[in-house]
Amino acid sequence: MSSERELRSARWFGTDDISGFAHRTTLTPVGLSAEHFDGRPFVGIAQSWSEYVPCNVHFRQVAEHVKRGVAEAGGVALEFPTISLGENLAKPTAMLFRNLMAMDVEESIRMYPMDAVILLGGCDKTLPAQLMGAASVDLPTVVVTAGPTSPRSFSGRQLGGGTDVWKLAERVRAGTADRKEIRNLETEIMSTPGHCSEMGSASTITALTEALGLALPGSTTVPAMDGRRLAGAAEAGRLAVELARTGGPTPSHLLTREAFENAITLLMALGGSTNAIVHLLALARRVGIALTLDDFAAVSARTPLLANLRPSGEFLLQQLDAAGGIPAVLKELEPLLHTDARTISGMPLGEAVRTAAVTDRSVIAPLDQPRARSGGLAVVRGSLAPDGAVIKTSAASADLLTHRGRAVVFENVHDLAARIDDPALDIDADSVLVLRNSGPKGGPGMPEWGMLPIPTKLLAEGITDMVRISDARMSGTAFGTVVLHVAPESAIGGPLSLVRDGDGILLDVPAGRLDLEVDPAELERRRREQQPVPPRYRRGYKALYLQHVQQADIGCDFDFLTGHPEEGPDNVPDGILEGWHGGW
Repeated sequence: MSSERELRSARWFGTDDISGFAHRTTLTPVGLSAEHFDGRPFVGIAQSWSEYVPCNVHFRQVAEHVKRGVAEAGGVALEFPTISLGENLAKPTAMLFRNLMAMDVEESIRMYPMDAVILLGGCDKTLPAQLMGAASVDLPTVVVTAGPTSPRSFSGRQLGGGTDVWKLAERVRAGTADRKEIRNLETEIMSTPGHCSEMGSASTITALTEALGLALPGSTTVPAMDGRRLAGAAEAGRLAVELARTGGPTPSHLLTREAFENAITLLMALGGSTNAIVHLLALARRVGIALTLDDFAAVSARTPLLANLRPSGEFLLQQLDAAGGIPAVLKELEPLLHTDARTISGMPLGEAVRTAAVTDRSVIAPLDQPRARSGGLAVVRGSLAPDGAVIKTSAASADLLTHRGRAVVFENVHDLAARIDDPALDIDADSVLVLRNSGPKGGPGMPEWGMLPIPTKLLAEGITDMVRISDARMSGTAFGTVVLHVAPESAIGGPLSLVRDGDGILLDVPAGRLDLEVDPAELERRRREQQPVPPRYRRGYKALYLQHVQQADIGCDFDFLTGHPEEGPDNVPDGILEGWHGGW
């Protein structure tokens, strides 16, 4: 779209009647006057700033530079607050509230006068929620991400805010961590605002916005405290004004099947988080694209692992940024991409990354000499996961990717906490740890409980990894041979609910299999004896969640939010033009 169009905000501010008068005067207290209503585009800034969310705690400053860019381009910027989701402090899990935040963002955009929106998102559930909400409205949308934290060094090693916490936790449980070291790490490991500096969930989701065409090229790996992030925020503000005037492209123009395939290709090449699968599935359904786990499996099979990033590799986002950032990875992947996919910059993806180059091959491997021949994630199916499960192969032990063992079952996370370190627990290194009642309904909210701890008696024997299976999620900064997102989940009667201690389980990642080796007649007997799990919540949002959340294999969105919304952005909320017109 190249010509200017009637602004959506004009329906609020452009009428010479009592409604226009009331709407214009409403903004007098925020410092606007007559010249601001002379046809200038209004840009909304979805503000997820919160002191509970260190990933996003610098967004007040970032928003000021977005406003600067909007003003420089002749627009008017107005912030509006939304829920802010931080995984570390939100209990039982931030994922329980992703759909609530998506509804908050959608309805805020829909009800207020704005011609374009800028999403300020960083922490790993915040940005997916914003994307889902904005995609459902379909106004011109620009993503401005938080950027990674700037890591500190400890004992000669740069610290990752998540991966090094998990490694420390293992050492504490094994009794090999020094208490003084723990106290020192507590104030060092999360040093500045910004999201985790590994290729965890937040870094993965932010990177994928570049492949989806919603963020400016090269913007997502810039550290949170780097001046380039503020300059980029101003650039995004200027772009939003341009998009408001021309009417797009909007998310529906950008979020095509080709764009999603590009994002999945980047996900695999980065060794990104398994959480991205759930969020991409949900986002695709918001724009009417039936993305499936099979699409992820197909792309993984043809996409090599290129990035040497923790938790799958050695480096952090700071080194990826210095090596050329996401544009350099996309440039390397060019033969595997739909390079004609549109981007928010106005250029097709191939043109947007045309000048990008890799400057450090220790961080980004060549396409013809990858770190691994297939992507960092895999999908498995079978009698234990009829609708699929996922595993981060790039962070798993190669010798466990084909494994047969006997199940050691935990009913829920409380049972796990009570028994995992019991010296009498009947377990050995070949056992398969199974956790159930931790999925979308069972958790509820599908918490990040999937990286089950190794029993301390096995840690003492030098065992550092085991096959672990659950219907939960796992932090993108975590590692190990961990099978996640088992669907259907145990709380709705999936096969995971039928597993008993001692049952044989076969994991065969190369063959894409996850099977429970129990006679079908015995499983049917167990199913007849099974009692339904009563709902944990009976009121409020959490009850709504339990009634309407979908399974992991289709994104855990609400069943009433998928597909194209009945009302688009041009449907102004009821009552906007109603009022007393007589004699005005």
